[in-house]
Amino acid sequence: MLDRVLSFLRDLPGGGSGQREADDDPRVAASALLFHVMDVDGVRQDAEWEQFKAVLAETYGVRGDELAKLATAGEMADREAVDLYSFTSVLKRHLDVEERKAFVGLMWDVVYADGELHELEDNTVWRVAELIGVERQDRIAARRKAAANVPGATGASDNE
Repeated sequence: MLDRVLSFLRDLPGGGSGQREADDDPRVAASALLFHVMDVDGVRQDAEWEQFKAVLAETYGVRGDELAKLATAGEMADREAVDLYSFTSVLKRHLDVEERKAFVGLMWDVVYADGELHELEDNTVWRVAELIGVERQDRIAARRKAAANVPGATGASDNE
């Protein structure tokens, strides 16, 4: 019984768990959200995977093994998560308004990498944008910009 109580206390914020520090890493939170939006429609296209890695590499200046570790950490975090809040709360704490708008743009870049917008992808970006405090018009502008960069992109309707 005492072991369970001590374990519970170690898992509380500030309880000395090294995992808590990893849980507050905005790079892992961003990787997890980008991974989530890439996989949410149930079909991972090669173009989406390559865009996911390119976004991580460019945004965080990582290459090779470090890029692979960040991608894997994001995938694992997403698979273990029960909701998006654990990631969005980290980004909201660590990013200013302009950086959060830019992050939504990165999500759209991953979504449109395959040239298609699936309703689950659209809904995921909408939820993330709401949770990190990005206004509707900024989310829509970022979507339009990402879609315009992909010739023949589908699903970029203005009906919101």
